[in-house]
Amino acid sequence: MLDFTRYRFLTFDCYGTLIDWESGIFSALRPVLARHGKSIDDQQLLELYGDLELEAESGEYRSYRDVLRMVVRGFGERLRFTPSQQEQDSLPNSISSWNPWPDTVAALQSLGRNYQLVILSNIDDDLFAGSRPKLQVTFRDVITAQQAACYKPCRRMFELALERIGASPTDVLHVGQSVYHDVIPAKLIGMSTVWVNRPSARPGVGAVMAASATPDLEAPGKRKPQRRASLLDMC
Repeated sequence: MLDFTRYRFLTFDCYGTLIDWESGIFSALRPVLARHGKSIDDQQLLELYGDLELEAESGEYRSYRDVLRMVVRGFGERLRFTPSQQEQDSLPNSISSWNPWPDTVAALQSLGRNYQLVILSNIDDDLFAGSRPKLQVTFRDVITAQQAACYKPCRRMFELALERIGASPTDVLHVGQSVYHDVIPAKLIGMSTVWVNRPSARPGVGAVMAASATPDLEAPGKRKPQRRASLLDMC
């Protein structure tokens, strides 16, 4: 059982953890596919999205806006259509319309009374700026892939966060929806972790690579499988 009193900082993944990115992905990509007469089920769409995003984030750093354009082009290549430039731009441009999970704001406001809150997200600065007002709290800092010039699970993002907030790993509890992007690298650097197992068309995985690790806490916990994952379990 975690002793929450030992932590000074809570670091959060954003998209998937605080913001319902699957709904955002569907709302952006389904119209593109429909215009080209293509249809795949939700599980297939998320699996393909995860594969394409991982491929685009590999190698030399590129902006997340360009990553998402590459994802749209990748859907075209796999499903045999050619997306227009406007369609390639539609996915990154949609991020500002993606909404928080229903529990997010109340949980952040409650947790913010006792901890300093930090964002640690695979995103561009300007794209996160469109989402930040929806979270309705003040963050001690925001660490983005753009600032670190790499994407989680890159260790450098976590090291940059610790440097910026002036903390040791044992001062921090990292909270994320992705085992691959968040739980594994945070544990490797010495942080405690919470896995927020959000509902998904691909349960336990979502639009990311499947991976296995044991977080220090799972919300809502395996003993309560009928419940939807909630950040309020941490409050």
